[in-house]
Amino acid sequence: MTVHDLVKVLPEPDVLLARCRAFAALDAVLGGTWQRHRFEPRWSEGVALAEWESGGGDEYRVVFDPAGVLLMGFDHESAATPWRVEPRAHWPGLLDGVPAALSRHLTDPALLFEGFLDATVCVWREAGAAAWSCGPVAFDGYDDADADGADWLFEPLVGGVDAYVAFAEDIYGRPVDRELVASVVAGSPV
Repeated sequence: MTVHDLVKVLPEPDVLLARCRAFAALDAVLGGTWQRHRFEPRWSEGVALAEWESGGGDEYRVVFDPAGVLLMGFDHESAATPWRVEPRAHWPGLLDGVPAALSRHLTDPALLFEGFLDATVCVWREAGAAAWSCGPVAFDGYDDADADGADWLFEPLVGGVDAYVAFAEDIYGRPVDRELVASVVAGSPV
């Protein structure tokens, strides 16, 4: 699965927002001081930010802006890593087409590493749009399973409750109550 497949399976923005909030709350309980998912409802004026870090250099960020949603992921071992060349460069087409109303987040210093946006996946959905979009990236000659990291970076966001339970049990090494997770994703307090 690449970014082209991801845009077909991402949930609606309101569902994505609910999952991001819930996973951050659940990680705060399960992970203590080292939570993988984080959510900042007032990251900047009118904008919320969800983040996830693997602990091994991989991450994603989801910006919830009144103009729409911008999702950026980074798989440091994928073929599309900007670190494949010096100086770093995005995979051709990765950021092409990002709407002007959302593109300011691509250069926000808070989202950059050493002045550069480390990203192997970029997806957006403008407010009022009927579907998610991505740039015209092509991975000719690369196995789709590991071309950009889209196949695994966003598993809990795409898979919802069951995917989060599997993630949390693996990362935190203990059983996680599926009904509790479903309840929190539905909006119940932790």
